[in-house]
Amino acid sequence: MKFELDKITRENIKKLVPYSSARDEYKGNEGIFLDANENSFGSPIGSDIEYAEKLNRYPDPLQLNLKTKLSQVKGLPIENIFLGNGSDEAIDILFRAFCNPGVDNIIVCPPTYGMYEVSANINDVEVKKVSLTENDFQLDVEKIIATIDANTKIIFVCCPNNPTGNGVAWNSIKKIIEKFSGIVIVDEAYINFANYRSLISELPNYPNLVILQTLSKAWGLAGIRIGMAFASEQIIDIFNKIKPPYNINYVSQKIAIKALNNINQMNNWIKEIVFEREQLKSKIEKFPFVLKVYPSEANFLLVKTTNANEIYSFLKSKQIIVRNRNAVSLCEGCIRVTVGTKSENQNLLESLKQFN
Repeated sequence: MKFELDKITRENIKKLVPYSSARDEYKGNEGIFLDANENSFGSPIGSDIEYAEKLNRYPDPLQLNLKTKLSQVKGLPIENIFLGNGSDEAIDILFRAFCNPGVDNIIVCPPTYGMYEVSANINDVEVKKVSLTENDFQLDVEKIIATIDANTKIIFVCCPNNPTGNGVAWNSIKKIIEKFSGIVIVDEAYINFANYRSLISELPNYPNLVILQTLSKAWGLAGIRIGMAFASEQIIDIFNKIKPPYNINYVSQKIAIKALNNINQMNNWIKEIVFEREQLKSKIEKFPFVLKVYPSEANFLLVKTTNANEIYSFLKSKQIIVRNRNAVSLCEGCIRVTVGTKSENQNLLESLKQFN
């Protein structure tokens, strides 16, 4: 089905004149900056703090240095990259760009990441739910296509999926992209832990595909809140039109560049996490109160138990915090366990031995 970006973009967004600062117009780093009413004397935090010399100035609104580094890592032009204050900002912008409040709808496939529905509710957008298939948690493609109507603007797919941990078949995603005239979001927050490649290479073939990633998981930078969206240049232009002018702070940009220059450390950690994940899985599934540990392509395990509520409370009493997913559709009796360090995982296992 033909995708026409102009047809699904909200009329007010088409007419929107974005906020423009002098820093959008002047790209240099050197000069006398008298445009933004900053404190030209500096900031009172002391010169011994890293990056202190620039904290009195607003950050680059388009994060060009960071995007240039990401472009090298991802093999994608900077024009196809959007950076948000966490992936949640990118998700929210998608609603504001393409979904008319009180009129349009989206499709989600539970069990899945809860912020899709929360953002829809904030933006007064109807949520249509098509559950994943039981046991293997794959897309019910025919039902998803049958659920699409004239006001369906976005379909969210989480791959690897949260909270189940499994990958989603590319053929299923491809079929939905080709049958849908709206936007398909593939959330790849956990892609670094998977044994298959990102769909970034498919972007030139599908103008209605948007891929979300993050620096919060494998890169270990949850504290600086940087999410990424990859899409056609036309969609990225709409993102940049809507976003606040300085949405990524200066320190976060500098730290992210520093981390991206240390990709070998990240890759080594991924290998360790995947190894620990499989070790943890083999040990957890031996407990008598564990019914199943689902296969995972992420840095967590979904564990089906005889009594999730009691296990969750017991572990909390031991100051071990896991996620209780018992109330989530298709995850009844389940807890979600993040793969920790070797010692953290051992502590978890020793505590579970004490559970009766």
